[in-house]
Amino acid sequence: MDIAALSELPSRAAVNLRLQQVSMTIEVAGVLVIVVAAAVATLVFLGSGALSRDWQGALRRYRANLGRGILLGLELLVAADIIGTVAVTPSLENLAVLGLIVMIRTFLSFSLEVEIEGRWPWRRADAETDKAARL
Repeated sequence: MDIAALSELPSRAAVNLRLQQVSMTIEVAGVLVIVVAAAVATLVFLGSGALSRDWQGALRRYRANLGRGILLGLELLVAADIIGTVAVTPSLENLAVLGLIVMIRTFLSFSLEVEIEGRWPWRRADAETDKAARL
């Protein structure tokens, strides 16, 4: 690389600013996904419950739909946290906070997955085998 090419590279401050903007955009998208999913799941719940009069079945589907929306939103929020941590000067404190946030959100995601599917994730193959045997 020559000196002219190096002078055209953006400064670290400019890169950090862009990464923070990207992180904030992804955070907003994550929150919007959760809000929209909650609204859509609620409308579907009310509509299907009113049409079928099977409110228990509608509630089961509502919880699954709401959980899926929350899971997707959480994934986006974790991505935003990772990008946001890269944007600031990585320190042990920032990395520890990121690790804690990722652990908490991973636990929430895992719990929601169990709630939605009604079984442990590692039991998925057993459920598919049982389903195939019933067909």
